[in-house]
Amino acid sequence: MNNTPMARASILIHATIEEVWDAVTKPEIVKQYFFGTDLDTTWEVGSPIYFRGSWEGKEYEDKGVVQSFVPLKTLSYTYRSSTEEGPDVPENYKLITYEVTPKDVGVELSIFQTADTEEKAKHSEDNWCTVLVGMKKLLEDK
Repeated sequence: MNNTPMARASILIHATIEEVWDAVTKPEIVKQYFFGTDLDTTWEVGSPIYFRGSWEGKEYEDKGVVQSFVPLKTLSYTYRSSTEEGPDVPENYKLITYEVTPKDVGVELSIFQTADTEEKAKHSEDNWCTVLVGMKKLLEDK
């Protein structure tokens, strides 16, 4: 049994699955709800993924590698924050997975992220909830 701490967040968005998928994968939309982050990737499995921007006046470049990509269903990537301590080695990367599920009244978007500790999982969960609420507002208010 895997006892890796896991952050989990999900939200129901009143939009089409295509609109939600685009909000997850298209850099120009991601930037609008994800703290102004610039997303850079081709979404090809094995290709790099970068998240660049400025947070509280400090530049960052978080990175990872695309692990899976099934359009309109799921995607995953490894992830390492530029603020993480320790060496830049594979075992210090987290795994983030997005899943979109059609529902009768919209789309459920779920995000899962591995973490080092339950405390870090809770912190990530809180951050993901903020991101999801921002995406929901963006998509439902247009």
